[in-house]
Amino acid sequence: MQNFRQFEAGPDPFGRKFQILFKWMQTAISIRHADTVDVKFILVDENGGRTEKTIALPHADLLRVASEVGRKVDDPWCSRLGALHLRRLVETGEDMEKDLVTVAAADMKTYADRLVETERSAVSAG
Repeated sequence: MQNFRQFEAGPDPFGRKFQILFKWMQTAISIRHADTVDVKFILVDENGGRTEKTIALPHADLLRVASEVGRKVDDPWCSRLGALHLRRLVETGEDMEKDLVTVAAADMKTYADRLVETERSAVSAG
């Protein structure tokens, strides 16, 4: 998941695919008094239907997971974690009725491990 700014996700359980566009990332302390980093995406389905999803990454979990995988917390990493969770939501249909979805710590660790492997593969291939 190197390109979190624009990607395709799906099919969902109904066979639809979505074009996903990154909208913004910011700390939720300022917008909804939550200790999370929020990553917002626009989803456009094959028929032109549009929806928005905000993926909330709890700050304490971000710090712990970053320490466990040996990397700093930065904007691209948070955006990629959010994109990976959104891709899973689309593919499973889980929480698709929600506009705001909070990532569980265990899921965040899974995504972080996946990103570490992707980065290692890119370095060894290059």
